[in-house]
Amino acid sequence: MASEQTMEGAAAEAVAAGDEPFLGLLDVALLAVLIGGAAFYFLRSRKKEEEPTRSYSIQPTTVCTTSAADNSFIKKLKASGRSLVVFYGSQTGTGEEFAGRLAKEGIRYRLKGMVADPEECDMEELLQLKDISNSLAVFCLATYGEGDPTDNAMEFYEWITNGDVDLSGLNYAVFGLGNKTYEHYNKVAIYVDKRLEELGANRVFELGLGDDDANIEDDFITWKDRFWPAVCDNFGIEGGGEEVLIRQYRLLEQPDVQPDRIYTGETARLHSMQNQRPPFDAKNPFLAPIKVNRELHKGGGRSCMHIELSIDGSKMRYDAGDHVAMYPINDKSLVEKLGQLCNADLDTVFSLINTDTDSSKKHPFPCPTTYRTALTHYLEITAIPRTHILKELAEYCTDEKEKELLRSMASISPEGKEKYQSWIQDACRNVVHILEDIKSCRPPIDHVCELLPRLQPRYYSISSSAKLHPTDVHVTAVLVEYKTPTGRTNKGVATTYLKNKVPNGSEEVKVPVFIRKSQFRLPTKPETPIIMVGPGTGLAPFRGFIQERQFLRDEGKTVGESVLYFGCRKRSEDYIYESELEEWVKKGTLNLKAAFSRDSDKKVYVQHLLEQDADLIWNAIGENKGHFYICGDAKNMAVDVRNILVKILSTKGNMSEADAVQYIKKMEAQKRYSADVWS
Repeated sequence: MASEQTMEGAAAEAVAAGDEPFLGLLDVALLAVLIGGAAFYFLRSRKKEEEPTRSYSIQPTTVCTTSAADNSFIKKLKASGRSLVVFYGSQTGTGEEFAGRLAKEGIRYRLKGMVADPEECDMEELLQLKDISNSLAVFCLATYGEGDPTDNAMEFYEWITNGDVDLSGLNYAVFGLGNKTYEHYNKVAIYVDKRLEELGANRVFELGLGDDDANIEDDFITWKDRFWPAVCDNFGIEGGGEEVLIRQYRLLEQPDVQPDRIYTGETARLHSMQNQRPPFDAKNPFLAPIKVNRELHKGGGRSCMHIELSIDGSKMRYDAGDHVAMYPINDKSLVEKLGQLCNADLDTVFSLINTDTDSSKKHPFPCPTTYRTALTHYLEITAIPRTHILKELAEYCTDEKEKELLRSMASISPEGKEKYQSWIQDACRNVVHILEDIKSCRPPIDHVCELLPRLQPRYYSISSSAKLHPTDVHVTAVLVEYKTPTGRTNKGVATTYLKNKVPNGSEEVKVPVFIRKSQFRLPTKPETPIIMVGPGTGLAPFRGFIQERQFLRDEGKTVGESVLYFGCRKRSEDYIYESELEEWVKKGTLNLKAAFSRDSDKKVYVQHLLEQDADLIWNAIGENKGHFYICGDAKNMAVDVRNILVKILSTKGNMSEADAVQYIKKMEAQKRYSADVWS
């Protein structure tokens, strides 16, 4: 269209100039016809390109199918006669699962419920919920990272934090999902529960706190068992009716679906693995070729992999300290075994369709697909099953004793809880092991697919710097493999998958990945000193930090002191990246403090080395405003290190213990104290 205007303007200018026009009247007419024809052809062909092909496909659950017109949860509640809405903030799927269980149980208490993702809803409609009789909003909210809301709850969290709305008349309850090994245990749920009350809402039942380090399933069902009677009292409802197990999805077998309409492992968009196009994220991962997969351990029977992924051409960017997420697949032999135990033909094409037509979640995973694909790519078959799964499996037992065992473990009785702890959790039994040991239980495969949680991506701290490796991402991962009390060998889903992904030269080996940004960052000024505490694979992000600081030094920039506290069992076995670390020490870039816990009679850990270096640490963070980083085990190491830091600040900074704790909190607020830990 721009070229059309330019040419017409040129002709008009020539006529207006007087004398003899550059183009005659006939010429102008012919030119206009040609231009009009070209424009029509261009617009018509463009319209054709934009028209969707007329083919039928079922949208996967991971795609947000809520348009601007139907993101009203109030309309959905009113249209379907519901009064209970359960919102979830979930990063790994557990919060969403708990929300689903609450919504499903509501029908027993005459509170027909629905599950809602706050990211897909207009949360300002909470103001209108009081217009629905006996209405109740429940929030199942996980705390993630350093006390942050999950990605899908971030907007809602910011809205209630910054807004000053009047929520009087809103009935609510909150259940939090956290982990006591982290400092900010259940921070999000605690805040939301308090903030909703401040905004005038009515708390129907006390805040529930689930601890994933202990038994979050037990915490949830114990809270839930007291929650429902409180709800009944609040609304004047007479107790719960008999519990009825209701399927959430109906099975549709689809033998006639065209092969190119069947999902084969894509996270969201059909054929996204074959036709890759940016931007790449959790719903559209990039198939990254593995360039290097080598062993880092020199002995000792354990395995630690150094993996280099190419992100060339992906347009993905990362900074040292970010995470790379990878979608693994389940072990093929386990998938086959589960198919056999359920007497299933794994190549059957099927869809599971939500019986709740108002739900934005039409399927539990991308459909249509095969049972083999669902169990390989979409479902957590190695996870420890929660009690509601046992309750549903019990219905398929033909042996009464076995049925009673499963029902007991799914109950809230002290004996049942104890049995669940010993027989399921302590024994590390997954669904395959349960069906192997409960021989009369043979559930249909489609119900198993409905019950199992979604297979989640696994996150790894990136162990490289983009300054040095702009098109590569390095990963450092320990192979997870252990014997269980039942004599079985359990293997980590992701690390087992990665272990076998070794490039052989003849064809590319690829894995689906995306980058997740982190707050774990080097100081903006390179001259700022840093102290890094990272035993074992906790070294990973610090390898990226040190690479970056070496790069800056090589460019002639002034770089502050970099101190690394690293620990492993034996120098001769699991001292990972030994030659690199020693080289950085030689160049004067790194001050290395290494602890080898099993190379001496008395075990020495990084914590002991920190205690010995009180002057060095105070000089770096107290006098020179340096940054302090911890990466690794949250349960023991990170807690010990923080306590030692409090002690050092107290003695060297002449502070009380309370002041030292406040000093660290101030460092956290200034991003000078950062932890990237796991339990």
